[in-house]
Amino acid sequence: MRILHTMLRVTDLQKSISFYTELMGMRLLRRKDYPAGKFTLAFLGYGDEKDTTVLELTHNWDTSSYELGTAYGHIAIEVDDVYAACDSIKTRGGQVVREAGPMKGGTSILAFVKDPDGYMIELLDPKRLD
Repeated sequence: MRILHTMLRVTDLQKSISFYTELMGMRLLRRKDYPAGKFTLAFLGYGDEKDTTVLELTHNWDTSSYELGTAYGHIAIEVDDVYAACDSIKTRGGQVVREAGPMKGGTSILAFVKDPDGYMIELLDPKRLD
């Protein structure tokens, strides 16, 4: 068994694809429109779907907003350098909501950014200790 993908509902598919490809470094793996259901699915990731877990973006054509809810947490992404990743994301117009630095009460270096729909993404150092 393995986790195949995580799905997020998005309001502006192209804006979300741009965020995840241009700011987060993912590749658009596939995209398909479903006119009868009035939705589009886009799958993005750092590797091929047969080998890695990917992100599914679902765009319902007739929906302009969503409530994120209080149970959802975040997507965690390992980056080579959390400080450099934050600088790069900010330079390209992304929103860093928690600057890079040690975890409160711990030693792991992390940061948080927000995607265009408000979903939180945690950036983690590969040398995380806790």
